[in-house]
Amino acid sequence: MPAAEPPDRAAEADLAPNELRVLVAVDAAGGFTAAAAQLGLTQSAVSHAVRACERKIGVVLFDRGRHGARPTPAGVRAVAHARRILRLLETLGAEARGAAAGSVEGPLRIAAFRSAAAHLLPAALARLTARLPGVRPEVAIVREVGRGTAGEVADGRADIGIATLGGSQAIPAGLLSGRLFEDPYALAYPSGHREPRGLPLIDWDENCGSYTREWWSAQKWLPRATITAQDDSVVLSMVAQGMGMAVAPQLSLLGAPPGLAIEDLGESRPRREIGYVTTPAMARSLAVRTFIRELRSTAPEVAHRIR
Repeated sequence: MPAAEPPDRAAEADLAPNELRVLVAVDAAGGFTAAAAQLGLTQSAVSHAVRACERKIGVVLFDRGRHGARPTPAGVRAVAHARRILRLLETLGAEARGAAAGSVEGPLRIAAFRSAAAHLLPAALARLTARLPGVRPEVAIVREVGRGTAGEVADGRADIGIATLGGSQAIPAGLLSGRLFEDPYALAYPSGHREPRGLPLIDWDENCGSYTREWWSAQKWLPRATITAQDDSVVLSMVAQGMGMAVAPQLSLLGAPPGLAIEDLGESRPRREIGYVTTPAMARSLAVRTFIRELRSTAPEVAHRIR
């Protein structure tokens, strides 16, 4: 790996927007040639821009090889900042143009896990677009495992994320978060089954698994999972078909398929916190501020449905 040149202190922080776009494109495309095609530039122009960024910052941002270009640890961080800066530049223009009318136009990028997207977002987005009709919501469904939706915000891919808070996976440093409602867990099993706790367990991996871990270990009746899936809706469909039982958050159980029965797990049942995460800069934007207000208005309605 080539060593980076010493940073040019006079221009160390002076990365131009076009250079930031090149960094983001190289990361997304996985190579200089593909990024050049995406940007309508020559490969040499992209290579020159990356070298200029590395010279200004003083670190190597991409490992070059036969299989393309992959970001170094420094590059991962730089690209995340580049995405966020470019998004702020877009927001600057949109907010300035709408200042006189007290409105704003353009995309609002939202990352949400499946059950939150299905049961929390529709009403909140309807209220948002009624207030700000020029806003175009773009919703990405992200599995709440690993860095989850908060990671999408930290990496600059989303303006705001609907996340589980307070679990073993900490919210990335520098993000703001807010609580919306509490989501208790329940036992789901096939309707009419007389001994649901004797059924095989069906489970799925999710970031909020940390909420159940201590409770789970104390439940002697819970066996090891015999089937695992990546999506809660798939798990519940299997349960409805009589294949086993599942311990699931009530939010996931809203709109569950026919053939499913639900048992309250009592006062000691595990719970997870549903909230939002965003960056301090985006929290000041009109679209995000308004969306948070509508989320807070919608949350009590959802919380009432899952009690």
